[in-house]
Amino acid sequence: MSTVPASRPAAQSNADWQARKVAAIARGQGNAAAVYVERALNAEMWDVEGRRYIDFGTGIAVCNTGHSHPKIVAAVKDQVERFSHTCVMVTPYDSAVRLAEELNARAPGSTPKKSIFVTTGAEAVENAIKIARAHTGRRGVIAFNGGFHGRTLLAMGLTGKITPYKNLFGPFPGEVYHAPFPIPYHGVSIEDSLHALKMLFKVDLAPEDTAAIIVEPVQGEGGFYPAPDAFMQALRRLCDEHGIVLIADEIQSGFGRTGRFFASEYAGIEPDLVTTAKGIAGGYPIAAVVGKADIMDAPLPGGLGGTYAGSPVGCSAALAVLDVMDQEGLVERAAEIGKRVKARLLELQAQHPGVIGEVRADRGAMIAIELVQDGDASKPLVDMTKALVAKAYDKGLVLLSCGINGNVIRLLPALTIEDEILDEGMTVLAGCIAEVAG
Repeated sequence: MSTVPASRPAAQSNADWQARKVAAIARGQGNAAAVYVERALNAEMWDVEGRRYIDFGTGIAVCNTGHSHPKIVAAVKDQVERFSHTCVMVTPYDSAVRLAEELNARAPGSTPKKSIFVTTGAEAVENAIKIARAHTGRRGVIAFNGGFHGRTLLAMGLTGKITPYKNLFGPFPGEVYHAPFPIPYHGVSIEDSLHALKMLFKVDLAPEDTAAIIVEPVQGEGGFYPAPDAFMQALRRLCDEHGIVLIADEIQSGFGRTGRFFASEYAGIEPDLVTTAKGIAGGYPIAAVVGKADIMDAPLPGGLGGTYAGSPVGCSAALAVLDVMDQEGLVERAAEIGKRVKARLLELQAQHPGVIGEVRADRGAMIAIELVQDGDASKPLVDMTKALVAKAYDKGLVLLSCGINGNVIRLLPALTIEDEILDEGMTVLAGCIAEVAG
């Protein structure tokens, strides 16, 4: 009988671990790079071979407060020493109540709020749909092309991109409909999107049978396209007119990432429900739905929850994250990072005008560049994007790609990143672009 050693295994190479990973973990759970992290601190990581990386990915916008922030580590250690789990639905704890109070106070708008806790962003999305249906007694849900809402079955149905998220996994839940997301760079105007919604109401789903419209104030996996303020305001009016619940999916754009606590604040609107996860707890699994109290209370007791929902460790970490954000001014810092990076990216665009088609850096530290051929938005440079990501890892920079065509580079540095590390990372990125662009 084989046994698992209690101590950590001796260090091996990245290649060794990748071979073991391929043999042990299903291929569907792939990895962007064969870089096996040994330790990380703030905006830097070191792999099992001792190599240093500047992290412009933050675990997909999770570690907004950097890796291993001492205040978050201390809060987690304190909680684990007291207890790790009792189930908030059985014997709850004060940290969950305090965190809900904090989220309710920070959510956009003045309407009284309530919260629920779950474990993942996809769970938050699915529960938001459940709440909307319970509140309205309606069935239909509208999402947008290019949107990403998670990998569970209903969340996949809402997601507006086939490969890799939906491929092979159908059929998906019914009564989910999609409309174009306004992206002026790709010739889709606000008017085009609103007209498509009106046509959808005429041919597929009556507005009085629509429970919710779910939208990302800044699309994440879809390509970091910000929803125009006027569009978000029009959605708010449309939902008000027809009694539809407006859900803002802020899982990637929330918790200060865009230079506002929630990106919905840019449009000056109050969503009915907000989903949040990722940056909420500095890497510890917890997610939430925050919304208007009367809507949140529509489900019956026991209709919402989960065994690990509102983990005490996650709640404690999230409370520490909020303290760090307030004490270190990280919402304001996100805006500063955006301005600093935008200046460098515009320089790079001037140097590579036919390659960097658009710089998107007006939403704090949620930043992207789109790579195209000859300045033509309809000609995505997919292979070059893959080459740039690979080159960056070779040079010690963690980069992520996204976009419905796979030709967008997204930059998600920690909001705690030091200016000199940020500038160093941008210099590495500039060199990598020069190499792959020729």
